[in-house]
Amino acid sequence: MAEQVKDNGLNPVKEENKKSSLKLRVLTGVVYVTILLVMVVLKWCVPQGSVAGGWGSLGFDAVFTAVSVIGAFEFLRAIDRQSSGVNCKISTPQRAVTIAFCAVSVPLYAIIDMIPQTNGSGFLAVAVGFTIYTMLLAATSVFDHNRSSVKGTIYCIFCMIYCGVLSAMLSSINHLKTNSMAAVIMLFVCSVCTDTGAFVVGSLLKKYVPLKLAPQLSPNKTVIGSVGGIIGGIIGGIISFYIMYIFGGIDDQIMFFRFNEVFLHVKSETFPPLLSFVLIGLFTSVMCQIGDLFESAIKRECGVKDMGNLLPGHGGILDRFDSMLYSSVLVLFSFGTIF
Repeated sequence: MAEQVKDNGLNPVKEENKKSSLKLRVLTGVVYVTILLVMVVLKWCVPQGSVAGGWGSLGFDAVFTAVSVIGAFEFLRAIDRQSSGVNCKISTPQRAVTIAFCAVSVPLYAIIDMIPQTNGSGFLAVAVGFTIYTMLLAATSVFDHNRSSVKGTIYCIFCMIYCGVLSAMLSSINHLKTNSMAAVIMLFVCSVCTDTGAFVVGSLLKKYVPLKLAPQLSPNKTVIGSVGGIIGGIIGGIISFYIMYIFGGIDDQIMFFRFNEVFLHVKSETFPPLLSFVLIGLFTSVMCQIGDLFESAIKRECGVKDMGNLLPGHGGILDRFDSMLYSSVLVLFSFGTIF
């Protein structure tokens, strides 16, 4: 019997673990989508008042703050696990400074940007804060040199950029003066559709087109899966457009109804709105996949499978939001210039 199981390639324990992992992944995905829908409804339904983005935007700011802080913990813990020995030492004060900046970056941006008198100086506040915290990191390295190193200090600075500054970019998308709702929807929908498209197309066609995308970083990712991710990103762009078109309309054009004056404002005459969403979805998908591969490079460098285990079946916060952090710059630029 044992030989028969072996010959058939069946392993009951592995099959059971795979099913259990799939259930956890689906359950986590359902919770993730539920929280996302609640945040979208909150942002859409709470009146804007006199502040940029509206008070309803604070729900997403809370999520982005959690991404920044938990991501910093995960990143520093992964650095601890790499085999760098004495060449990469990070002292406790340096960890505190790094996590402190990641904790204040999003609130700092949101508070400054929501005050009308500041004229949207959120990024200036984040830049000044980043400079101050970097100087504090350097000072702790100088005065606590036995327990820190230059390499460790550089890792901390990168962590502040990767987790803190890019999370502030997410908050900036959330507080765009126009089309912030469309930009947030595009960011989340394209990220999910890219992952789904890459997984579905890769699973179905990788045996026919087995060419690896980046075997040295992620052996399971294929070129055909990447193509599927791009198709998924384009579909995500189309879905995002019609969500805005159906539930808000475009400028003075209303399809069904308009609530709280949330609609798609178009200022570009070069591309039709739908084509613009398709192009943004395409390039956002590419950026999402590059961000995912970069995260794989970090994990390989640190010798870890996942950045954390907070999200069962998905890994850590950075495993879920890596592509979104990387694509935030493109989405911010696109909706800040085209629309």
